[in-house]
Amino acid sequence: MTTIDSPTAVGSGNAATDKFKGARFTADTSPERLSAIATEALAGLSALIHKHAVTYPEYRVLKQWLIDVGEGGEWPLLLDVFVEHDIEEVNSTRFRGTKGSIEGPYYVPGAPELPARCTLPMREEDRAHPALVLRGRVTDLDGAGLGGAIIELWHADDEGYYSQFAPHLPEWNLRGTIVTDPDGRYEITTIEPAPYQIPTDGPTGQFIEGAGWHPWRPAHLHLRVTSPGKQPIITQLYFAGGDWIDDDVATATKPELLLDPQLDDAGRKVVSYDFALDPAAD
Repeated sequence: MTTIDSPTAVGSGNAATDKFKGARFTADTSPERLSAIATEALAGLSALIHKHAVTYPEYRVLKQWLIDVGEGGEWPLLLDVFVEHDIEEVNSTRFRGTKGSIEGPYYVPGAPELPARCTLPMREEDRAHPALVLRGRVTDLDGAGLGGAIIELWHADDEGYYSQFAPHLPEWNLRGTIVTDPDGRYEITTIEPAPYQIPTDGPTGQFIEGAGWHPWRPAHLHLRVTSPGKQPIITQLYFAGGDWIDDDVATATKPELLLDPQLDDAGRKVVSYDFALDPAAD
């Protein structure tokens, strides 16, 4: 296990915060909707405080912990692990296409563009591992291939580290932007990632340890699939039978997202997965 240059929670957290806040997101939330959501959120917190008779020492610890989360840049990590799965579940009810999952804090736009049949950028030591080949099609809901669709793929290495969030990895290691062929087909060669612990040496890790929870995520591939006029898919693909599949700290696994790669004659792990995109939402 790499340890000398392993990323710290604050290093990963600040990187995730810097990449996120640069996007400057907006939403057309009305004052009335904001008031309704905020009122219910505060009412729920108030009910919890009364139910558990929260003490002043506990309240002060909470304030200090919230400050530490912000100073450590860990809000993307904390929210993506413990909140995003509910946001994704609520929003997914409007669509009939491929199931989505959380994006997580490690997405970085602008990965190198690659053809429909390609190998992700990787180190020589990564190439020593058995290859994982992910192939399939991107289609509309009627099964028509979407040529020129974009598949952004990123994942951890065999030690659980992401490029741009771990200083010992090349900038675009195991990241790519793949363009499907005219029939919507793709074939991507990479390696199978490892399960990993979310960073535990910062306030999010202190929270998990204090609650007696575990910090593990199962091995997974991240994907963003887009095509003009179609609803984007953001999802994760997992590996059947893998560790933590049924006990993911981020509560993000779904049966529809499990892969079961099979060895081919060349010793590669090969699996097919198709993506069906809904029409773009209004």
